[in-house]
Amino acid sequence: MKLTPYWLDTAPRFTGASPDGVEGEVDVAIVGGGFTGLSAARAFAKKGASVVLLEADRIGGCQSGRNGGMCNNGFAQDYYAMVSRLGPQVARALYRSFDAAVDTVEAIISTEGIDCDFHRVGKLKLAAKPAHYDKLARSQELLARDADPDTRMLTRQDLANEVGTDRYFGGMIFQKSAAMHMGKFAHGLATAAVRHGARIYEQAPVTALKRLSGHSHRLSTRRGSVVARQVLLATGTSSIGPLAHYRRRIVPVGAFILVTEPLPVNQLDSLLPKRRNATDTRNFVNYFRVTPDNRLLFGGRARFAKSNARSDLKSGHILKRAMEAIFPSLARVQIDYCWGGMVDMTADRLPRAGEHDGLFYSMGYSGHGTQMSTHMGAVMAEVMDGNTAANPWAGFDWPAIPGHFGPPWFLPFVGAYYKLQDFLH
Repeated sequence: MKLTPYWLDTAPRFTGASPDGVEGEVDVAIVGGGFTGLSAARAFAKKGASVVLLEADRIGGCQSGRNGGMCNNGFAQDYYAMVSRLGPQVARALYRSFDAAVDTVEAIISTEGIDCDFHRVGKLKLAAKPAHYDKLARSQELLARDADPDTRMLTRQDLANEVGTDRYFGGMIFQKSAAMHMGKFAHGLATAAVRHGARIYEQAPVTALKRLSGHSHRLSTRRGSVVARQVLLATGTSSIGPLAHYRRRIVPVGAFILVTEPLPVNQLDSLLPKRRNATDTRNFVNYFRVTPDNRLLFGGRARFAKSNARSDLKSGHILKRAMEAIFPSLARVQIDYCWGGMVDMTADRLPRAGEHDGLFYSMGYSGHGTQMSTHMGAVMAEVMDGNTAANPWAGFDWPAIPGHFGPPWFLPFVGAYYKLQDFLH
């Protein structure tokens, strides 16, 4: 069993990074080489701007290459609750921005000819309890009327055609969602950015940011420094560099994933006959999908803990038990991969993007990052070019999380709270 992400292990290694030192002056410097940064680098380069992207590790090596491989439309939260909190007009607009985000991913893949196994398989949200089904049905009725007529409900009996388990009480289908190979997408996106003229640096963590005037900053790395007329922070949960303002507003929560050995097609047909992305309604969520080479990927929160080798392995044992409870036929299946990653959660589980003290930023995708990060990279290229109305998250307050000044010491308490909620509701 490999304690490395399946997506990175089965994708080509990006070889287009610059071997030179970091130096000179550019129009735009981007900090972070995940989907946000790569999408922004491509978009800016296509506009004719001079672009430098600075990545602390390897391209796609953090959450963009460590996730569950789902490119889903729709909120993580209950749509009915979002309408109640934000009002129908705002909730509808934000929901449709997630639809647009999946379209953005598909358009980039098509335009750039990226081979990453992108398919619109749809998402199945599974009710873990009877009351959860009622809640899903209430949201779906509102969605179908106001924002997404392509959603539909499935009764518990209907699920027999969708998923090979009797653990759930019905579900809701989102037709626009897609699946793809995250490592191949990151490789293709980085390759496209370089082809359009961006310079990408790996192993170039930003250690200092000095504001010169307006939006102009000097960015220092261990490979040199560069002066940029504009800077985009696409750093997510990064603990590297002078990003204290953003760290106080993001809770890094571990997400953990297993991938099985390749399975016979007839066995996969019994588990997920339509090959949809599937996720349940628990706070300690489980999700699963079929990989392009016929493995089952099974992930979830498992524990409210940070990701590291020991934590990943411990969480992997929890996930394996959960997988076998849902799919008993997998009890003797070999696990080939086990890994973890950090999700950049905001307090309300909605992204944030905008400008603070002369720096532009987009982050806080809260577990729905694949499509929204890619979309927001392109959107921020428009925003920083003067089209501020393009930002769907403009105007959202982003206060610091009380008591959060460094490592998230409160994660065990948050985990205990959500575990209790899963038990009670």
